[in-house]
Amino acid sequence: MEEDPQRECDSMNRPSVDARGARYYPATIRVVFSILGIWFLVSFGCGIVFREWLDSHLPSLGGAPFGFWMSQQGSIVCFVGLLILYKFWMDRLDRKFGFAEKMTRDKKV
Repeated sequence: MEEDPQRECDSMNRPSVDARGARYYPATIRVVFSILGIWFLVSFGCGIVFREWLDSHLPSLGGAPFGFWMSQQGSIVCFVGLLILYKFWMDRLDRKFGFAEKMTRDKKV
């Protein structure tokens, strides 16, 4: 039995949701693991593993050694930055694969 080539496309000759989703899912997993890797390096690496090196080679912030500052405040600042990066990165992927949400103004009823 031969598969219908139109089944993979919608009425506007775009790939179907299933075909787009099959490519979209691995792309989103790559984004998530990339961001988790950065977060791990900053929180674990800078806060624990490289703390001594950071203390001796970088200036102190707010009277605290840089390694200590990274483990307390720096990892939180990085986390917030990664949340913002995730939002823009996922919006770009959503547009690329045709899953972007339509922007509408809120109407009071």
